[in-house]
Amino acid sequence: MTQAKAMILGCSGPVLTPDEIAFFREHQPWGFILFGRNCVEGAQIADLVEALRDTVGGRLAPVLIDQEGGRVQRIREPMAPRYPSGAALGALYRKDREKGLRAAWIMSRLHAVDLGRYGINVNCLPVLDVPVEGANNVIGDRAYGFDSVIVGELGEAAAEGLKAGGVLPVVKHIPGHGRGMADSHHELPVVETSRDDLRAHDFPPFKRLNRELMAMTAHVVYSAYDPDFTASTSKTVIDQVIRGEIGFQGLLMNDDLSMNALRGTIGERARAVVAAGNDMLLHCHGIMEEMVEVATEAPQLENAALARALAVEAALGRGEDADEAALRDEFAALMAAV
Repeated sequence: MTQAKAMILGCSGPVLTPDEIAFFREHQPWGFILFGRNCVEGAQIADLVEALRDTVGGRLAPVLIDQEGGRVQRIREPMAPRYPSGAALGALYRKDREKGLRAAWIMSRLHAVDLGRYGINVNCLPVLDVPVEGANNVIGDRAYGFDSVIVGELGEAAAEGLKAGGVLPVVKHIPGHGRGMADSHHELPVVETSRDDLRAHDFPPFKRLNRELMAMTAHVVYSAYDPDFTASTSKTVIDQVIRGEIGFQGLLMNDDLSMNALRGTIGERARAVVAAGNDMLLHCHGIMEEMVEVATEAPQLENAALARALAVEAALGRGEDADEAALRDEFAALMAAV
């Protein structure tokens, strides 16, 4: 564990290439992340996860995925059922709060069943962003709703469902992407809202879940705190807002380094993310030339970052048994009311 570098990396396809195997063995990323390009068949996914862990000495490395439901679901039918969006859970909550919370818990518990079959132990969920009218659709129906209390309660239920099944959540996109008028995959969102409005509307869901072990930053500029740098690259936002006002003390990773809201080369972006105080670099695209740059900038895990990483590892895989068929039937009955 002490030799691991502070980075989570993707890979290019459904099977590791010889170059990827050699690279991961040499540079020892702490974890990995999978996308749709990596997931074509059930046994293949399980084999890929095993191969990734083999490159880092066979340890139970965190393997992440974005399995939200709705339009962001990397493992699809027939490997996993198609699930509704966060907005659909929010719609049920507004009809019946208890049913909405139960559905959010069950859906995450079923995600854990699906992912556990393949050895995936971290899900980048819940989405705690609280959109505003007119915001870019990059969040859209991925969010549970436009009310911070609803988002916080459903997000908490979703996180608990994952953990009940032995899968750890990553809350995102701290401290909130809901006001972004641009898609940070392609351009830089700048939020000029006051601190008081951010505290009242955007931060509460993250504060509610500030004891979770992992969170992912937003590539968004919050002018009220730092007009020059995104949250991912702002020491001010990380220290004052994420660690301070929100009180999150777990493992902090950036949203994907490849997203064009960030400036500079991949290496320059990685350097800025580390300097700002993130514990972990996340690079998703599996492009070897870019991963080389990330590995050059990624520090060895040590001090507070190491302690947070060890806390994550200690919590991995602690799932309870569940009656899958009964849960699926209950979930279908709940969602039929939407």
